[in-house]
Amino acid sequence: METALPPAADRPSLSIGPHQVWPPVVLAPMAGITNVGFRQLCREQGGGIYVCEMITTVALVERNPKTLRMIAFGADERPRSLQLYGTDPETAAAAVRIVVERDLADHIDLNFGCPVPKVTRRGGGAALPWRRRLFARLVRAAVDAASPAGVPVTVKMRKGIDDDHLTYVEAGLAAQEAGVAAVALHGRTAAQRYSGTADWDAIATLKQALDVPVLGNGDIWEADDALRMVAHTGVDGVVIGRGCLGRPWLFADLEAAFNGSPQRRLPTLGEVAVTMRRHAELLVEQFTAGARNPARGERDGCTDFRKHVAWYLKGFPVGSELRRSLAMIDSLAQLDDLLGKLDPAVPFPVETLGQPRGRINSPGKVFLPDGWLASRDDDTVPEGAELDDSGG
Repeated sequence: METALPPAADRPSLSIGPHQVWPPVVLAPMAGITNVGFRQLCREQGGGIYVCEMITTVALVERNPKTLRMIAFGADERPRSLQLYGTDPETAAAAVRIVVERDLADHIDLNFGCPVPKVTRRGGGAALPWRRRLFARLVRAAVDAASPAGVPVTVKMRKGIDDDHLTYVEAGLAAQEAGVAAVALHGRTAAQRYSGTADWDAIATLKQALDVPVLGNGDIWEADDALRMVAHTGVDGVVIGRGCLGRPWLFADLEAAFNGSPQRRLPTLGEVAVTMRRHAELLVEQFTAGARNPARGERDGCTDFRKHVAWYLKGFPVGSELRRSLAMIDSLAQLDDLLGKLDPAVPFPVETLGQPRGRINSPGKVFLPDGWLASRDDDTVPEGAELDDSGG
């Protein structure tokens, strides 16, 4: 069932600092996914902001070679959006200064939503807003470091640690006071991980509480879900994560939906194969650029593509042997041969529409540092929380 937008004059209008964003769509950073090749593929489908993989502040400050290679953008990619993870206000400020002084990005997002145990057990990610003074210090340090260059800073967070330790309204107000340009909320707690249903009512509550733009994240599997979220919550824009895995054309649907068009893409298997080939080609270009050995670049690009095969073929009647072979390619020639074995006339499996994609797990215990919940006003930087592994 399609959801209609209100008249054009009443449609959401998203501004991230000086950047006008239309359609009001943001691609969430996903480790191992949102590299420059994938982002270009998505940008070819529709407009919005496309965020690169998460960069850790300490790795950037220490000039980690892998991290510096990850900060890559297409020649025509604007605005260039970079997400930073950190727990130390001083390190975060130093990282932001590097970004602005070296003109590495046009927009900085701060990660306070990661629920992964290796992050929360050190007090980072979705655990950090509980320590409200430390959270406010870190956000303000980043904003103060970015503002002289006019680079907007945003934050992305979850509802809280669990239902007994919710922080999203208080954290949103603190971030607004610190000077952020927008706040994005994933409507789940850290304890929920990626299970259950996203709480769109919480997103609506945050939107009512803040004056800065609010973006909603969670359970947007189709373009019409985005329209429903806007209608339900009043948000200024939406954040897309798992819904685009194996479906970069979702961004074409989103652009059509926000422009008031009912047009949606249901590609045949042949059209999906063309998209798969384009995706692999872009990854090969990315890994070959600057490589001493082009053959190694092609192999690395094809290896990186393998993880996407199952998502692209979800619901299509493709045999297990062919699926397995596609997920083991080493070259574009090998990919071309295997894609040629697909039946191009097979229609899109409509039964997969609206279904979750990517990580689906059960609620779980949130691992926290000893005594983490005892004091909300302790602004001591958690020991060992500064990860040096960018990308997640």
